[in-house]
Amino acid sequence: MSLGSERADPQREPAEPIRPPWLVLPDYQCFGCSPHNPSGLRLSFFPAAGDGLQTPLAFGREHESYPGVVHGGIVATVCDEIMGNLLVLRTGVTHFTVTLRTRFLTPLAVGAAYRCIAAIRPEPGAGGQRQAAAEVLDDTGATVASATGTYQPASADLSRQHLALSDADRRLLDQAMSTVSMEQANHSSGRDRG
Repeated sequence: MSLGSERADPQREPAEPIRPPWLVLPDYQCFGCSPHNPSGLRLSFFPAAGDGLQTPLAFGREHESYPGVVHGGIVATVCDEIMGNLLVLRTGVTHFTVTLRTRFLTPLAVGAAYRCIAAIRPEPGAGGQRQAAAEVLDDTGATVASATGTYQPASADLSRQHLALSDADRRLLDQAMSTVSMEQANHSSGRDRG
């Protein structure tokens, strides 16, 4: 799935990132997107063309494998993170990764500017599983890595079984997820009206 049509003009990026619902949790420690995790990637998400999502990337020496080369596992994590967050933001439902396939076209360089863009395949698959795709683009817009993933939606009750949350944090997250669901419903109905 080529996301070439999903590329957004960096000059048109909104000043404020889209806030995943998890950010309502005061001690949220996601390695990918939490601003509270000092060892994490601290990704910020912005809309991409269509219903996609994008994040600017810059990797430091702490993300290396070979000298000057970004570790492939970090790149795969970025792709998984943006696809999973896109699904949550578009559906208001937690999704767990079932499969993740990453393809590297060229090594990514430490210190270079990149952008990761994700899109969801429109129709759920078997058992309600959702598929998404992501591409990592260099500063010329060339694809340097891509990924596809399959994600299993989880009900609020099932999610609670897997997430280590206090009762207060569960209430905060339930409220945030219901807001995401309402925003998506409003977004979808506005798009349907054209």
